[in-house]
Amino acid sequence: MSDRLSGTRTGTPRLWWTLAAVVVLCALPFYLDAFWLRIGLFSMAAAVGAIGLGLLSGTAGQLSLGHAFFLAVGAYGYVWLAGEPGPALPTAVAAVLAVLLAGAAGGLFSPVAGRVRGVYLGVATLALVFLGHHVLLTADSVTGGFNGRSVPPLELGGFSFSADSGLTLLGVPFGAEEKLWYLGLALFALTWFTARGLLRGRPGRALVALRDSETAAAVMGVDVSRYRSAAFVVSSMYAGLAGVMIALSFRRVVPDYFGLVLSVDYLAMIVIGGLGSVAGATAGAVFVTALPLLMTRYADQLPLVAAPGTTGGPVGPTEAARYLYGAAIVLILLFAPDGLHGLVRRLRARLRRRSAPPPTAATSPTPSPAPSARAKEPTP
Repeated sequence: MSDRLSGTRTGTPRLWWTLAAVVVLCALPFYLDAFWLRIGLFSMAAAVGAIGLGLLSGTAGQLSLGHAFFLAVGAYGYVWLAGEPGPALPTAVAAVLAVLLAGAAGGLFSPVAGRVRGVYLGVATLALVFLGHHVLLTADSVTGGFNGRSVPPLELGGFSFSADSGLTLLGVPFGAEEKLWYLGLALFALTWFTARGLLRGRPGRALVALRDSETAAAVMGVDVSRYRSAAFVVSSMYAGLAGVMIALSFRRVVPDYFGLVLSVDYLAMIVIGGLGSVAGATAGAVFVTALPLLMTRYADQLPLVAAPGTTGGPVGPTEAARYLYGAAIVLILLFAPDGLHGLVRRLRARLRRRSAPPPTAATSPTPSPAPSARAKEPTP
């Protein structure tokens, strides 16, 4: 009974904090300008993709360098299915089919993922990036070639997420960024809760056992090949959803964005945030995505950083941001191998121990005096 009450007391503050965070996030479009909303949109899209890669590499223990390929499948799949040339499907249907298309691409590669592991799997997925980039450049009728294609705005039930709708709420004009903000929040929340549920359920326990020891997992009845393939398919679908969100946020997709650098960025997200953690992948995605954008905006106020289009510093803001989160990776690996999520968890545990009242000695009953030994009578 006491454990149940303590669990209730612990869960109530967490619920209030969650509700407060939701209220704050929903109110931000009424106060932030378009630049900060774009950072939030790019960060939410990156967080969805990072959560998927975290399930694959952090939980299942499969190294993947091809995450950019599945992001490209989702982004270009949506653009082609919803646009012209293309089937010109309803945009909502095109978005769902693009996510399924990315999952199908992961399913086609899953036999390789089910049999290859470690650095060999990383090299195999790396081939996907180079193959995908070549296809994006040469299939002009589908991808638009080097110049890419513009992205049709999403429409749901007659409501358009475009910039020219003329919508005004509480005196605040709602453009594409404001409307996409709420769509991104909904998709991110869906990704968060589905990934948390998967990790806490039987599939998550099987993937963790698979990561720790394939032999022990097989002995416990885990179908090793099946779970490894399933993890790859689920991760690809998350990447496809992130690709759709990226396309809607950028409003134009180009092949050069979906290169090897993007795959390395996603690996940096899950390493910095913490492998196998949904919250950690989110934190790492926000850090890696927002840092170059912030450095680009404030480059003229930072030492040794050149503003875009000038030569006033030794490095540009994008290169400086990569140096910084490269250094962050080194520091994380040296001092906090479990990432930002593990670091925050340890700090919270330490603060909880410090704020806890000192234990009081339990009052024990006064022991009754031992009966005095009876004198031994002399033997007659």
